[in-house]
Amino acid sequence: MQSSAACAGGARAHLLAWITCLAWLALASAAGAATRDGLHFSHRDWELACDTTGTCRAAGYSALDSPEEYRASVLVTRLPGAWQAPTGQVRFADWIGPGPDGPLRLRIDGRDLGVVHTPTLANPTLGTLAPAQLQALLDAVRDDPDVAFIDDAGQRWPLSTAGAMAVLLKMDEYQGRLLTADALVRRGKLKPSAVRAAPPRASVRVVPFAASRPDDARLAGAAVRQALVATLGSDHGCEGLEEIPAPLEVQRLSADSVLVSTTCWRGAYNKGVGYWIVDDQPPHRAQLVTTDASGHGDGRIHAEHRGRGLGDCLSIAEWAWTGTTFVQTLEATTGKCRAIGVGGAWHLPTIVVDVVDD
Repeated sequence: MQSSAACAGGARAHLLAWITCLAWLALASAAGAATRDGLHFSHRDWELACDTTGTCRAAGYSALDSPEEYRASVLVTRLPGAWQAPTGQVRFADWIGPGPDGPLRLRIDGRDLGVVHTPTLANPTLGTLAPAQLQALLDAVRDDPDVAFIDDAGQRWPLSTAGAMAVLLKMDEYQGRLLTADALVRRGKLKPSAVRAAPPRASVRVVPFAASRPDDARLAGAAVRQALVATLGSDHGCEGLEEIPAPLEVQRLSADSVLVSTTCWRGAYNKGVGYWIVDDQPPHRAQLVTTDASGHGDGRIHAEHRGRGLGDCLSIAEWAWTGTTFVQTLEATTGKCRAIGVGGAWHLPTIVVDVVDD
């Protein structure tokens, strides 16, 4: 099946391609509506995260060769459904350098597009783009413009547009906007009613872990360890279960199952803990949840890992206990490792499930 980008180009050239494209779009829309899997896509200085609610977030950054103290990032967010206007935010590096001197103005190819609204001018590290400013940016990215945010002292926070077209096109594709009047970058004559509606939001009720029993510690033995090993394929190991085994920790989950964990890997500034649901009676059937967690509590398993030692980019995940299994309720990153700020620039999820406490 041809790609959507090729589809859009061919549709303008040939009637046969146009008919084929319509068929492709119909199939893609039907498949997307049925699965609504999350999506992460990155190209050059831009990236895209579309989550399982249908919301998409595109982030652009200053180029890698720009000074770290003068870096910026823009976030374009769009909800699913026809005629949902995108919104724009901008974040400026806030951990090194002098910071902005007064309000920051958006300039595109020398054209002044006005002051970026910030909650406080004393520390304008997070701002909101006005609709006209955002539209001007979206219209300009086709032509590789010079984009920068400039303060009263003439200091520049440049924004790269390299990769923006590919990322925004992918956003349109995911949300079913290609060739509609509602598309961001590749508009056509298809009616906006063809745009995918927001899917039903998934939700899960989290159940607290059961109280521990005095004899639960007996499950941290050889039989359970062998059951854990049996869940791992040849390409997915766990150091804590190998030649020099790490201790097993046991947490009661329910009347007949426990949560067993052990450290599976260590890095320079991260580690991964493996978690399994295990029957408390022989033969101790085990079900792997993840080998990349950080800890657990309150009916949840959570993971947080740095992309590099500076801590300016993170990946996060969470799983909720339903009383019978763990359901992944969150998968996200904080964006590219571009020294925008400690903890990352944005929240870019690909899996979003509403969690209701029991």
